[in-house]
Amino acid sequence: MTPQSNFMIVATIHDGQLGKLRALLAGMNKSIGLADPENALVPFGRFERLHFARFTIIEAITAEEIKAFGVAPRPWQPALAFLGDCDGDRDSFLAELAEHAGPGLEKIFSFCLGFPDANSNTLLQWMQAHNIKPAANYVNWLGRTVKQIHEEAALHQSLSAYLPLIVDKLGRENIYDLRQKLLSHVELEKQAGRLTLTPPACTPFCWKVFNLLHKIGLPLILVLLSPLFLLAAPFFAIRLRMLESSDPELFIRPTREHIRTLSALEDWDVTNQFNVFGDIKPGWFRLLTFKFLMLLTDYVARHIYNHGFLTRIRSIHFARWVFMDNNRRAFFASNYDGSHESYMDDFINKAGWGLNIAFGNAVGYPTTRWLIKEGAEREQQFKYTQRRHQLPSEVWYKAYPDLTATDLAHNSRIRRGVEVRQSNDAEIREWLSLI
Repeated sequence: MTPQSNFMIVATIHDGQLGKLRALLAGMNKSIGLADPENALVPFGRFERLHFARFTIIEAITAEEIKAFGVAPRPWQPALAFLGDCDGDRDSFLAELAEHAGPGLEKIFSFCLGFPDANSNTLLQWMQAHNIKPAANYVNWLGRTVKQIHEEAALHQSLSAYLPLIVDKLGRENIYDLRQKLLSHVELEKQAGRLTLTPPACTPFCWKVFNLLHKIGLPLILVLLSPLFLLAAPFFAIRLRMLESSDPELFIRPTREHIRTLSALEDWDVTNQFNVFGDIKPGWFRLLTFKFLMLLTDYVARHIYNHGFLTRIRSIHFARWVFMDNNRRAFFASNYDGSHESYMDDFINKAGWGLNIAFGNAVGYPTTRWLIKEGAEREQQFKYTQRRHQLPSEVWYKAYPDLTATDLAHNSRIRRGVEVRQSNDAEIREWLSLI
């Protein structure tokens, strides 16, 4: 198995250069909202390990909201974020970027303060120095590579084109002969070089050891600390309810111009991009609670929800939560299937408590009760909040257009049916129905 990793390179933009940078990034797109895979600056399509990538300008467009908590807005100069999700380890992928897209990246990052950095002799070193690791990260299907996705999509396409031809000759009820003909077709296509089904690579030993230690170690630490948690629980509960009861309500409608800007970039593919950025509610209590919840979120995403769904949500490909600005602000990014409205409704209806855990400590979020109650249940207020804090992506790339997370799982099931013989008639019929 090849595990996935991510990168997020962030640097402040020079004063007065925002317009020029936006114009440069816009030239990387083939259409509104979609990057040209062969653009001259960063030809994303040539990087076979890259799932998703984007360039986003992070602006504090909701910075004034923290005044409701009696805190003066903190300064924030617009920053450029280059983030993506890839197969294998991050550093080797950044090295590939530096080698094959170095001039283009240097041109883009020249708009940023501190580039080039005297302490970083190379573009690779500079990117590594400006990379921010997420507090929590989600991968839809751990180990499913870009190469596997393309191979399985080609397999499905080939079988779906061939099946009607043999159904006419053999009949729909002759399931054993149909299956054998399909398997023979796959073998002939593989021999002709038109299909490949590459076996999974061996899981890196170091990653396997570290992942096992993380899986066992965190619960063990929490168990050892449980007596302290029990002692602290009453005080935590009292303080939590005090803050939740006194949190100001910010029922602010996003501007029409802002909604138009975001909507113009959406629904050009079956998958969309999503970025939100904002302040964390002031005080050490909120920050520590937020960090602890992100620690748990990262754990369950890594070890439990890593095969096709996040709680009851199946439409997210990748997602990450990142602390920024000395832990005073937070950034969230995801790649999801379907419309923005359906994405929000899915979470509200299926995992509202999860939204509350993930964002309840952010300024502007609807007031929660006991961390998991209310909050996103206030549907209109929640939708206004997330739209106000949402930022567009200047450039967004997806390695497999027109394929949803459901499609990827569907294609993997078809491949499994090719490689593992079904044991009875029902299983054969089920496999044939997938094609």
